[in-house]
Amino acid sequence: MEPTTAPTKPQFSPAAQAEIKRLLTHYPEDKSKSALLPILHIAQAEFGGWVSPEVQDLVAETLKIKPIEVYEVSSFYTQYNLKPVGKHVLEICRTGPCMLRGSDELTEHLERITGAKVGGTSPDGTFTLKEVECLAACGFAPIVQVREKYYEQLDTPEAVDAMLNELKSLVHRPILPWEETELPNSLKNY
Repeated sequence: MEPTTAPTKPQFSPAAQAEIKRLLTHYPEDKSKSALLPILHIAQAEFGGWVSPEVQDLVAETLKIKPIEVYEVSSFYTQYNLKPVGKHVLEICRTGPCMLRGSDELTEHLERITGAKVGGTSPDGTFTLKEVECLAACGFAPIVQVREKYYEQLDTPEAVDAMLNELKSLVHRPILPWEETELPNSLKNY
């Protein structure tokens, strides 16, 4: 009989730990829970694009809060993935203006071309499709958000195909903000 080993408890990388420590300096010591959202983003980026219950427990331990406090937040916001996802998570706006401009057709086209259904991942693991609430870019509808980038006016098959080809051509994962030597101004005060 093979000896069994206990699963390894997730741990943040030294770079992520340093970024978490930096973030916590922005809040009073007794209000560390205020850093929950950005730390969940760090956790999601560190652990394969999703936050498992074990990773959420690590976040709770890091912030010295109860795990349920993390679960409540991570399950409320669509920006946190609670199950494994593909290399690219396509968040499709499904609210009124996008629907009027063709988000239903966009979703059907994405399902057809990627092989993924909404809420699922393509067979090759490249794309996960999610429907989300308003992405606040109604004038450019229909839109899809992938990480921090908006793909706008996806109202033709050609526009959708161009987006997917761009995403497929990415060889490396995007650089995480705390891995950059010089953070952009928009992240310095995060």
